[in-house]
Amino acid sequence: MTRATRTGRRGAAALAGLALAGSLALTGCGADGEAAGSAAADKAAVAPAAPKGEARTGAGAAAPPAEGAAKAPGAPAPAAVRPHVIRTASLAIETDDAGKALASARAAAEGAGGFVGNESTRRGKDGRMTSTVTLRVPSERFDAVLGALEGSGKLLHRKVEAQDVTEKVADVDSRVRSQQASVARVREMMERATALGDVVMLEGELSKRQSDLESLLAQQTALKDQTSLGTVTVEVSEPEAAAGPAEDGERPSVWGALRTGWEAFTNVVAYAVVAVALVLPFAAAAAVGVLGFRFLRRRRRGGGAAAAAVGAGAKAPAAPAVPAARDGGDPAESPRISD
Repeated sequence: MTRATRTGRRGAAALAGLALAGSLALTGCGADGEAAGSAAADKAAVAPAAPKGEARTGAGAAAPPAEGAAKAPGAPAPAAVRPHVIRTASLAIETDDAGKALASARAAAEGAGGFVGNESTRRGKDGRMTSTVTLRVPSERFDAVLGALEGSGKLLHRKVEAQDVTEKVADVDSRVRSQQASVARVREMMERATALGDVVMLEGELSKRQSDLESLLAQQTALKDQTSLGTVTVEVSEPEAAAGPAEDGERPSVWGALRTGWEAFTNVVAYAVVAVALVLPFAAAAAVGVLGFRFLRRRRRGGGAAAAAVGAGAKAPAAPAVPAARDGGDPAESPRISD
């Protein structure tokens, strides 16, 4: 094989790669342009028509079409865009029988073609039961179900919200269609590709575009679910038990008085024990401090007294000597010295 032949084959492979890259770029641009055009068309269909006779101003405003060319004979009318609204509501109802109210709520949702979502029930210390249930109801039966739920007890709270997502739905639908067309074109190019490098490059591009398509399809499904079914959150609670008046002729009994007194006595003892337990650590610490202070004070006093005694003994004069008595004589019989 000559050098010229090798060089020619390399040049042909390079040209084929450049052509394939250019076609992929054109495919992406075409998909983006188609998405933008579809979104613009959807927005134009959603936007209200201008009032008759209103003049258009601006440098870029186009001249109004002639009356003869305004409506072509047999031309189909533009399709009306159905609004897409996400509706949510929350209700708080008080009723004597919470179980019966919950059963009515489930029946209302299932009768309208919906279903019951999350549900939770709790009972308080006073015996009151409170339940919360989430209902998914078709949009066309949303108001009817709300009316049925409000009539099942005393309405304490009501909140209804509506979010218009018509433009967002139209944009996502347009992007899905464009991305599907882009994926189909890349697959056609893979079928015509013969070089290994081209196939590898096309597989990477196809994987990326399929991932984007799956993300758009997930958004489309979520929007469809939210707009086709409204969400109603219902909280059902029982009223507080009111303390009724004492019956006529009812008198306190001796046993009841003793029981009440014993309960009061035990409560006082319990509180006293708690108070002692709280004060005991502080009292112990104070006692230790007082004992230590007394011990140090006594120690200081004992040391000072001993030092004073030693000093006094050193400074005292010696006592005079007493004359000795005579032998055999009684000291008491010694002659007295007269003045």
